[in-house]
Amino acid sequence: MQLQLDPTITYAIALEGGGAKGAYEIGAWRALEEAGIRYNAVSGTSVGALNGAMMCMRRLDEATKIWKDIRLSNVINVDASSETDLKKLVSGGLDLGNLHELLPKMLDIIRAGGLDVAPLRAWVREIIDEDAIRNSDVALYACTVSLSDRKDLEIKLNDLPEGEICDMLLASAYHPTFRQERLGGKYYTDGGLVDSLPLHVLVENGYRDIIAVRIPGHGLERRFKLPEDVHLTTIATRSDLGGVLNFSPEQSQRDMEIGYWDAKRVLYGLSGNKYYVDRTMTEEQAFQELLKLVQPGQSLRETCEKVLPAQAKRLGVSGDYYALLLAVLEEQAQARSLPVYRLYSDQELLWAVK
Repeated sequence: MQLQLDPTITYAIALEGGGAKGAYEIGAWRALEEAGIRYNAVSGTSVGALNGAMMCMRRLDEATKIWKDIRLSNVINVDASSETDLKKLVSGGLDLGNLHELLPKMLDIIRAGGLDVAPLRAWVREIIDEDAIRNSDVALYACTVSLSDRKDLEIKLNDLPEGEICDMLLASAYHPTFRQERLGGKYYTDGGLVDSLPLHVLVENGYRDIIAVRIPGHGLERRFKLPEDVHLTTIATRSDLGGVLNFSPEQSQRDMEIGYWDAKRVLYGLSGNKYYVDRTMTEEQAFQELLKLVQPGQSLRETCEKVLPAQAKRLGVSGDYYALLLAVLEEQAQARSLPVYRLYSDQELLWAVK
């Protein structure tokens, strides 16, 4: 494997919001650290701002432990009987019967003014070291919306006075369903309502080499023209990361693993859509292997003119013979339940399938 990013460059990192899916960003961070990627700025929205604070403090192991131990009770004050229903409601996993039972509980929450996030307030103040952020060599930016001032904000947190760093991290993550309470004397709501992936604040502050870690969700992105001299590298997933309120050690562990391997795919130019494959074959070698795998015994002409195009259409492959071979191998690897989250060379995957 060869590193695709320049390790002599110092990058800025943008972290998208996404609730419980934020564990994905910690896995990606670990892969960046292992690859020796340097950074001097982090921007985040919502959970991305909280993860960005951990990156600013350079406490990867602590962040990993926090996510491995996280539960919904760290975020919302909710009784055990309502926790499962609440997760299902947010993830869309409720049928009509469940919804009929849950509706009165949700109405009670609305009448009370929203979800009680006292645990989140206490938890943030426990894990965030404001002095470490002020003394960090990493600039930390967060996006939020001030309801009191009726405007969106892009804030550099490092220089804020005592207590305000935690308040602004909470402000960035303050979902509209949360019970409205003042932070630093004002009301705020989740930055994802205006900019779920905070690239703009990094560009405006002069950063030109940016790594974006994306989380699939429903937030809005600020529209602006990316300058031609900005080089953007994106780490994203094709996997299901669970619901935004699915705060559980099991889901977090899985999402961190996915983030780690998705980042390695980008860092080292790994091939594959479902698996993580280091390419060693030429297209000619891949073609020869396809001849053995796909309906052996057919004439070469029939294989090239009918069989391989049919397979490419079925698998949705528009690339060369190597791409087709990889799609065939991944399909057969999945059918055989081969482990996904590990590194294969194409030869190893071929051997495992055979």
